[in-house]
Amino acid sequence: MNEAFQGLWRETLEPWLASLEAERKTSVSRFIAWTGGMALIGLAAGVYFYTREPEFMFPLIGTFFGLVGGMLIGGRRMERLRKSIKAELNSKIAEVCQLNYALAPPEPARFATFRAYGLLPSYTRCSFEDHFSGERLGCDFELYEAHLEERRRSGKSTHWVTVFRGVLIRINFPRKVEGVTVITRDAGIFNGLAALGRSFGSKKLERVALVDPEFEKAFEVYGTDQVLARYMLDPAFMERLVRLEKALKGKNVRAAFDEHSGEGELLIAAETGNQFEAGSMFKPLADEARIKTIIDDLTRVIDIIENLVKPPELGEGG
Repeated sequence: MNEAFQGLWRETLEPWLASLEAERKTSVSRFIAWTGGMALIGLAAGVYFYTREPEFMFPLIGTFFGLVGGMLIGGRRMERLRKSIKAELNSKIAEVCQLNYALAPPEPARFATFRAYGLLPSYTRCSFEDHFSGERLGCDFELYEAHLEERRRSGKSTHWVTVFRGVLIRINFPRKVEGVTVITRDAGIFNGLAALGRSFGSKKLERVALVDPEFEKAFEVYGTDQVLARYMLDPAFMERLVRLEKALKGKNVRAAFDEHSGEGELLIAAETGNQFEAGSMFKPLADEARIKTIIDDLTRVIDIIENLVKPPELGEGG
């Protein structure tokens, strides 16, 4: 961590977290007591029904439902503490980075456009959290996490499957953008194109052939204008997007350029998993590793944004 984060930790966050340690221990004890107690009650109920009508599954079912009920009831206090700690840690870290933070976005920025461009899969329900916003190199940006789930049927039962969990990034791009250019993956490309056709009517998207073989291995590019697409995806930008792919360990990065409210815009979706979390409540709170994980997650994304909007003439270093 740099000096600013070290100072934040020593002067503010470490003593604050230490003051909450007793509350953490109490909430953990409550969780364990409720979970264990309800599991025993469920087991007793299962044994009772077993004595009335011998069925091996009764004790197991009773224990299972008791365990789940105890975890839900006993975990409420611990969950409130976790959310409170997470919000404070992220807010303070965002301040050091000269950013704004909210536990959830007031409105998921351009979410419908992410969907219309085929950057996100179909889903049944969605939730959003961890909204950061600010400016880098003169460009406004915001990012937030999205969790998309699809309800699927298996025989007579249904279950929820996560189809996307990661960050969505919107950047006011510093270069002139006309038309639409979509950078997506080989997997699922046909569904993405179908969505684009429905959303933009007469605007036809055609495949754009590029000369960078490494870029072509990971991405497929489609646009309303071949010349404009190649202008946006100059060699410097392609190299930065490949670098982003590697930094996120190959987590299916996809993007789109378009024009919104008279300004150029770059949208990025990346499957990063669940980030910006405060860590386990079963471990002592005053642990520097808690903020290091959040700082690493946030600075990695900020570095990516700075690299993507950096003018080519500034070079690729730094």
